[in-house]
Amino acid sequence: MSDFLPESKTNAAEYTVSEISGALKRTVEDAFGNVRVRGEISGYRGPHSSGHAYFSLKDDRARIEAVVWKGTMGRLKFRPEEGMEVIATGKLTTYPGSSKYQIVIDNLEPAGAGALMALLEERKRKLAAEGLFDAERKRRLPFMPMVIGVITSPTGAVIRDIIHRIKDRFPLHVLLWPVRVQGDTSGAEVAAAVAGFNALAADGAIMRPDLLIVARGGGSLEDLWGFNDEALARAVSASSIPVISAVGHETDWTLVDLVADVRAPTPTGAAEIAVPVKADLEATLANLGARLKGCMSRNFDRKRQALRAAARALPSPDQLLALPRRHFDEATSRLSRALIVSTERKRARLSAIRLSPATLDRRLAETRRTTDRDIARAYAALRAMLRERRTRLDRTAQRIGPEPLVRRQKLAGDGLAALQRRMDQVTKIRLERLRGRLTQAERLMLTLSHQSILERGFALVTNEEGVLVKRAAEVATDAALSLTFADGTVGVVAGEGATRPKPQPKPAPKAKVPGTQGSLF
Repeated sequence: MSDFLPESKTNAAEYTVSEISGALKRTVEDAFGNVRVRGEISGYRGPHSSGHAYFSLKDDRARIEAVVWKGTMGRLKFRPEEGMEVIATGKLTTYPGSSKYQIVIDNLEPAGAGALMALLEERKRKLAAEGLFDAERKRRLPFMPMVIGVITSPTGAVIRDIIHRIKDRFPLHVLLWPVRVQGDTSGAEVAAAVAGFNALAADGAIMRPDLLIVARGGGSLEDLWGFNDEALARAVSASSIPVISAVGHETDWTLVDLVADVRAPTPTGAAEIAVPVKADLEATLANLGARLKGCMSRNFDRKRQALRAAARALPSPDQLLALPRRHFDEATSRLSRALIVSTERKRARLSAIRLSPATLDRRLAETRRTTDRDIARAYAALRAMLRERRTRLDRTAQRIGPEPLVRRQKLAGDGLAALQRRMDQVTKIRLERLRGRLTQAERLMLTLSHQSILERGFALVTNEEGVLVKRAAEVATDAALSLTFADGTVGVVAGEGATRPKPQPKPAPKAKVPGTQGSLF
């Protein structure tokens, strides 16, 4: 195999990576053994768990990594802060593990606020003066949202942490709007995402979120600078959907955190704020249901006891109905007696009424006389009215000339003609009514006449004196009788073999019970 490898034709010595890294480390440490560097602190997160502090020093064109060892941190006169411009004294060295150079700081002196921090403070004062940070503008988050919109990078661990936390607490629908969370365009993309979620229709194909989460992991001031964009802060403030800001860690603050309705320390904390714990809700509902059931049971028991106490104080149904029942029984007995008395009275009155052709003829004659009298009185009244009108007309004609007289005579003649027509109509209607009543009386007479009874096969029995025979006991043996039929009269003689009913004694009238009520009719 060595036959195929080309032979090296250079005299340069070969170095290993460790040798090169070591040589560079010694060169840098020898050349920059003691330096003073002015720059702005960036990416400071406080001391590490080991006690060391790692951050960067930067200006507007470059940055350098910095480290403060644990022993040096205890000797510093002040604590470093993010964005503070400082003068660091130390030495430069390299870290062979990542081929980076850094400054190991022995002493720090404050030099004033950095340029980015000054710009951030200026924006913060401007937005605060406009009232974008006021608590009155903050909206309440929905207690149980149905859809949550998340604005973050689709490839980072933030979205996975949020989805995992929501799934553990209360599974629901999550919409992701992918954006860049670092770089020059990150602020504009996040602002467009907030506006895009707000532009969704409530009943559209894509469900409109009930809550928005703007999230990003931790980073330096430069990494989070996109979330200090003024346009993004105004978009979050103008959002009609409540917004939770979860940018960076708990120590990181951006303009979005100040404008948002709620700030979460971490993206996981944002998920915990956004949704309640389903198991806790179920337990609370179960507890409230049990309390409600117990309350209803106790209330029913109290009502039942109150009802029983009231029932004991009330009289029994028999006591309440005793007097009305007695009144009803008395009224029933009086009603039955009153019906009997009323029936007897009606029967007596009906028996006393005797209808005969002579009675009907008399009533018809009285009706004719009344009708003739009314007609005569109507004609007399008409003649009297005509005489009065004529007299008034003559008096009026004497007071006026010939032409008005003629005109008034014409009007009077028209009025008289109208009155004559009305009189004729009234007379005709009156005669028609009387004629109808006469016809009805004639029909009633024919109906009640004995002739109609004879037509049905009955016979009228009279004795020799023409007296009507009503009972067989009134007929003597060999008595001459007349049988009147519908078409004639036949004389007969009563024989000895005729059977006669035995006379029955008349029932004695019932004595009226003292104190009883009379007829109700």
